[in-house]
Amino acid sequence: MSATTAIVTGNERAPKPLKPAGRRFDWGQPFVYFIVLIVCAVAIGPVLYVFIGGFRTTADINANPGGLPAPWVLDNWIRVLTSPRFWGNVMASVILAVSTTAGVVVAGIMAAYVIARYNFRGRHGLYTLFTAGLMFPLTVAALPLTLLLRTLGLHGSYLGVIIPGIAFALPTTIIILVPFLRAIPDEMEEAAVIDGASRMQFFWRIMLPLAKPGLITVGILAFVASWNGYLLPLLVISTGTLPQELWPLPLGVTQFSSQYSQDTGAVLAYTSLAMIPALAFFLSAEKRIVGGLIGAVKG
Repeated sequence: MSATTAIVTGNERAPKPLKPAGRRFDWGQPFVYFIVLIVCAVAIGPVLYVFIGGFRTTADINANPGGLPAPWVLDNWIRVLTSPRFWGNVMASVILAVSTTAGVVVAGIMAAYVIARYNFRGRHGLYTLFTAGLMFPLTVAALPLTLLLRTLGLHGSYLGVIIPGIAFALPTTIIILVPFLRAIPDEMEEAAVIDGASRMQFFWRIMLPLAKPGLITVGILAFVASWNGYLLPLLVISTGTLPQELWPLPLGVTQFSSQYSQDTGAVLAYTSLAMIPALAFFLSAEKRIVGGLIGAVKG
């Protein structure tokens, strides 16, 4: 019987421990990073140009459109921030965005709860109908929607924007929330029923807290979409009797750009201020959006 002994001499080096997989830059894929840099430049470049352009005078922009401010000026920002018209546009956008978001979240969670947790004939067809709503753009509904709002007396009012805004946001909301609610185990509901809870109590006390990531996700998406919405307010508000001081910011930017087209610096400052709230709100809640979407996919 023989035994084999492995002898490690001093000249032999012990194998290096493997580095844990981390977030390190891989220079082995330069083409991928090159494409990523191009996409980032295309996405961020115009935003930076508009923001920096707000610190330039119109003469400076005309002389060197692609240059940096020389000198940096705050007159454009001060003029916009001290304008009652700007704050009227901000207030209109806040009213529309908050109302639309609240309606989307309330109606969306109620409809998604029924589709996800109740068994009834036509449930899958109803879910398919909401899914098909993603393929129904606002441009197709522009004419019949305008006629309907005129008939109902909602044309030219905030309600004429809020109600259709909720309707057009519901398909995305349902698609995100239904898988999220289906992922909650049935055993949890059965245990709640054994403890004496009704379906509504289970919905308020258990379902809503567990669905909070999904609700935050759809709420943020609805808020940003409403804040940046242009076509729907254009169809409903701009042709009504509301004064321009009560138009939402997207329409306010357009009107301000037309009225002060010769003052390029002020137009860029106005546009930057209109973008900042939605951009900051979206970036601050980015992780919550991703978490909500991951939960919907897992469901």
